[in-house]
Amino acid sequence: MTSFVNIKHSTQHPGVVRAESAFGAVRQLGHAFSGTRGLATLLLSAVAAAVMVVAYQVMDSVTEGHLLVMWIALWAIAFATLALFAGSARNAAARVKAGLDGWSRSLAEARADQRLWQAARNDPRVMADLQMALQRAADVEEVAAAPAVKAERAEASSGASVLRAYHRSYI
Repeated sequence: MTSFVNIKHSTQHPGVVRAESAFGAVRQLGHAFSGTRGLATLLLSAVAAAVMVVAYQVMDSVTEGHLLVMWIALWAIAFATLALFAGSARNAAARVKAGLDGWSRSLAEARADQRLWQAARNDPRVMADLQMALQRAADVEEVAAAPAVKAERAEASSGASVLRAYHRSYI
């Protein structure tokens, strides 16, 4: 007589699964956060604050009887300003962010070049590798420039060879 036992044990610990999903959610939250959005909000707040200061200066000259109406007008102006400049503030923030990213990338590349050059000065093997890479780059440029030089030479010479080829193919 044969009997089968089917035991369904989980291959993963439930606590580990929960922790992995929590870490995944935190990682997605970090990717969802955009520095552009925060910078646009900061720029909008600055513009709205400037408009509110001007409106408050105008409101300060009005008598106290109309104070509530002026506060409502002040907040209406602030929200209208936010709505009006939202797109341009977002575009300006994106441009600033792209510029700062490029600047930091160029600084990182410069630091990496300096470290490589220091390593090459201290280690002759690294210097030899750099010299070979420069030689290969020069060879590639020379090969790429060779067809252009041949074309210039063909144009500079008399057109007889071109005409001979033309006549040979059609005569």
